[in-house]
Amino acid sequence: MIDNTPRKVKAYLAGINLDDSNFDYYMTELANLAQAANMEVVGQSRQNLEHVVAGTYFGLGKINEIKDMAHGLKAEVLVLNDELSPVQIRNLEKMTKLRVIDRTELILEIFSSRARTKQAKLQVQLAQLEYELPRLHPSENNLDQQRGGGFANRGAGESKLELNRRTIGKQITIIKKELSAISGQEEIKAKRRNQTHIPKVALVGYTNAGKSTTINGLLEEFSKENDEKQVFVKDMLFATLDTSVRRIELSNNFSFILSDTVGFISKLPHNLIESFKATLQEVKDADLLINIVDSSDSNMIQMIRTTQSVLSEIGVKDVPMITAYNKADKTDRNYPQIEGSGILYSATDSESIKLLAQLITKRVFASYRKVNLVVPLADGKALANLHEYAQIILEEYKTDGVHVTARLAPEKRAQFHQYIV
Repeated sequence: MIDNTPRKVKAYLAGINLDDSNFDYYMTELANLAQAANMEVVGQSRQNLEHVVAGTYFGLGKINEIKDMAHGLKAEVLVLNDELSPVQIRNLEKMTKLRVIDRTELILEIFSSRARTKQAKLQVQLAQLEYELPRLHPSENNLDQQRGGGFANRGAGESKLELNRRTIGKQITIIKKELSAISGQEEIKAKRRNQTHIPKVALVGYTNAGKSTTINGLLEEFSKENDEKQVFVKDMLFATLDTSVRRIELSNNFSFILSDTVGFISKLPHNLIESFKATLQEVKDADLLINIVDSSDSNMIQMIRTTQSVLSEIGVKDVPMITAYNKADKTDRNYPQIEGSGILYSATDSESIKLLAQLITKRVFASYRKVNLVVPLADGKALANLHEYAQIILEEYKTDGVHVTARLAPEKRAQFHQYIV
């Protein structure tokens, strides 16, 4: 029987600590990223410096140490913890005789292998091309000819040596036009969702914290057709890059739109954030954000800060947020329970999901009030508007009109005041 499992590439990790208290966390994260890119981490080196060396990133002594260690461990690629300049990468490849991948390229390769929809593929391709553009160089280092071997396709459709600035520029222009067209279609869909005036809730957070599992838990608990609506879940970094949008119908006649967005990670490449801004529009339009956090991870605080940083970079401000500490089943704490304005829960636990739904309901419907209305039978437009802007609880057709019990937001109660009884 033929084994079609891709061979793991042996990787040696290295980074420079510029007196950063989060350095160990970043290196652990780098190892997880390497594993997500189908690499086997065989070793790592670190150097404490006040600043990086302009031409080579590391000092000469450390480079020689890395070369000896990496070759001794049969490493094929050197993975670095920062984004390097083209000159630094070329010099390190020449001096170590290894392929060099910086953190940005590693993340881009992972995103490339995970993209499924046309929009996600185009977004990743755009970020890759913008990363490649300043790195085109007729290098005398023959390792350049091997840079694509054994790794995810960059999505640009041509090897590095075949590309040139003009063709990349044209490709970037074409992709931006395609993304603009798709973005326009998505904006129309979003506008329709906004016009329904159903509250919008977006799940955000660090990659692999359990966003998709949470949305599936809500669907399983509150949707009769959950099998068709379930989103992809896998225990891996960036399991999905596509925004999933679902309507959650709660048992108490409340409903809201729930979005599951791409996960975040430290030092997320700026080009990638720019490319995915359209996808993350659901976050900016939300009435409530739920920051999903892995409560079992020792780096939980850094992950929360990472999410806050990315949200700030994409321009999300003043949107109410619930911090949801997931994976409580992997800790020794009692769950589910409300903690301040947040919740400790497990996305695979039914009682946890019910408590989370109650918390969401309390936050997004806090200002809604239950009212009774009688709408004249002849006033079909008012009844249609009521269905669009209210949460309908009960509706009965009688001789004197349509008797409706509904929940209305404050600004809408004034609109329908003449029908309230």
